[in-house]
Amino acid sequence: MHIMTVILTTEAPAAHWGKADVTYQGAQAVIHLSGQDELRQVQMAARKIRNQGINYVQLEGGLWNVSSQWAFAQGFATAKAGYQVDWCGSDTDKTTLNQRAIAAQFARKLINDTPEDLSPLALANQAASWLKNIGGDHVSFNIIEGQELLEKQWVGIHAVGRGSERPPALLELDFNPLGADAPVSVALVGKGITFDSGGYSLKSSEGMLAMKCDMGGAATVTAALGLAMKAGLNKRVKLFLCCAENLISGRAFKLGDILTYKNGTTVEIVNTDAEGRLVLADGLQAASETGASLIIDAATLTGAAVMAVGSNYNAICSPQKAILQLAQQRAAAVSENVWPLPLDAWHKDMCPSAYADTANSRPVKGGGAGGASNAAGFLWRFVSPQANWLHIDLAAAFESSASALWAAGATTHGVLTIAELLKE
Repeated sequence: MHIMTVILTTEAPAAHWGKADVTYQGAQAVIHLSGQDELRQVQMAARKIRNQGINYVQLEGGLWNVSSQWAFAQGFATAKAGYQVDWCGSDTDKTTLNQRAIAAQFARKLINDTPEDLSPLALANQAASWLKNIGGDHVSFNIIEGQELLEKQWVGIHAVGRGSERPPALLELDFNPLGADAPVSVALVGKGITFDSGGYSLKSSEGMLAMKCDMGGAATVTAALGLAMKAGLNKRVKLFLCCAENLISGRAFKLGDILTYKNGTTVEIVNTDAEGRLVLADGLQAASETGASLIIDAATLTGAAVMAVGSNYNAICSPQKAILQLAQQRAAAVSENVWPLPLDAWHKDMCPSAYADTANSRPVKGGGAGGASNAAGFLWRFVSPQANWLHIDLAAAFESSASALWAAGATTHGVLTIAELLKE
């Protein structure tokens, strides 16, 4: 096997390389750091090296640290297997990077999986078994599926998923290293829409093509919990994955339907493609029932978030300013990007309905102005007033086509942020 070694240098390239930031000498690639936004530069250099057809690299030299090695690995990764990055530095650094790589690999595979292979139940089962393998006896779980969801009053997940022949499911997982009566410190909620056709508010082919990624929130929170567990997490955490396939059939939910949620809130359906918030409403109520002092949900929720922050930031919302600041600090500590969007009490009323307490969106293209905040306002109705709450709209979870920073497919951007928040 041919191995390319990759080193960092602060020296400019030889004149004949012009302005190149990656140069080659035999079996060695040299990344010439410019001194500006170096992590971004390293990730872009990794893409260039990978695009040369190079599959196996060894990072070498004293200038590498955990953040730069991770940036390189994120740029080097592709949806197709058959590549490898060997780390350098201390054993502690290598352990940290290996733990990150295992968690990211898990999330990446799930998000890139075909809709045919990843049904709602398969998502719930794969997430549960992966965490069970890491946590052993500290992990217990239950999967509620199909009609049983209605009996338990999880009406959102049931409504969105009932159009598919493959039943919707709610995964309830408990990681408890502390013993029976330990309080729940954090509850995680993930949007697990394994394929989103838009339902009767049907997406275009272009808009639908990447919708295997609509379970990115579920993959992200699961991978984050697994990563935190590997790093020695010693607090009780509950995980809720809201899994469904949003398809059209004679059984599918329709525009004008009204759902009555467990907490009594009535919701008129004005857009079947605003389905993520309908399933998260159940997950957030389940999370609230745990009494957790912090609830974090993650979802590939709105195109509006992508329009607002682009695809290299994840958008965050919270009624608590301190939680937004904490999320920004924790993201910065692991070199991930989050940016807060507005969330005020009046955002709860930005999707009005003449027939119900609220609608699930506004009946205009893309949900109208402020769509990401309006979606967060909708979700707020289902969160316990006693809990601190962080909503992450994963604008940066998936790239439909390759860019200068990322290969096409899952990025796993957001996993490290949530894992850091779990450690708090």
